[in-house]
Amino acid sequence: MSSPTVLKLGGSVVTDKDAPETVDDERLAALADAVAGHDGPLVVVHGGGSFGHHHASAHGVSRTEGSGDPAAARGIAGAMEDLNRAVVGALADAGAPAVPVHPFSLAARDADGDLSLPAGSVATMLDEGFVPVLHGDVVAHAGEGVTILSGDELVVALAASLGAERVGLCSAVPGVLDADGAVVPRIGAFDEVADALGGSDSTDVTGGMAAKVRELLALDAPAYVFDADAVAEFLAGGEPGTRID
Repeated sequence: MSSPTVLKLGGSVVTDKDAPETVDDERLAALADAVAGHDGPLVVVHGGGSFGHHHASAHGVSRTEGSGDPAAARGIAGAMEDLNRAVVGALADAGAPAVPVHPFSLAARDADGDLSLPAGSVATMLDEGFVPVLHGDVVAHAGEGVTILSGDELVVALAASLGAERVGLCSAVPGVLDADGAVVPRIGAFDEVADALGGSDSTDVTGGMAAKVRELLALDAPAYVFDADAVAEFLAGGEPGTRID
């Protein structure tokens, strides 16, 4: 298998985060067209948006706070499966060979919070010409029941396991922004943008931009943060938004 590209579609991009369990059909269709035009191995990951985050907040589950309530696990996982079905369906309608992959059935965290994500099935899907589509999810967590597995964590784990050539995060903003609201063209260390990002104090249960930057800096492959208008450019080999490496 040649080195794949890993693309994350942020939850705020594919859903209306202000309306529970509402897909942004028009934007998702445009993104699907861009993805379908890509030539080469591709893994897609999408966030939770108004699906997963709504249920996670209701049950008090985050990346660090778990729940042993099976109803909480079913509610969050079920909402994310619904969104995944919509994303995979849009990609398929656009002509992409998309197939669903549900991380709750694959991944686990140990008692220290370290993630295990076997990627053999995803690698085989790529070899067979599919576009695997994963998503933020709940994950079995030793001693905690279930916690949240963010799309950003999945991107990092998959990129490392699969030897990704490039990583892209499509977000609601055109890149990582400095204190004046301008796009930072390149980040080589977290300290360069720590003041502008202000830590991970977002109400988003998976962290926020600070968490994204920290995780992307750990990759061997270059990563880019950009908005929905730049997906086609990124997939064509361009360098939109902010480069992180």
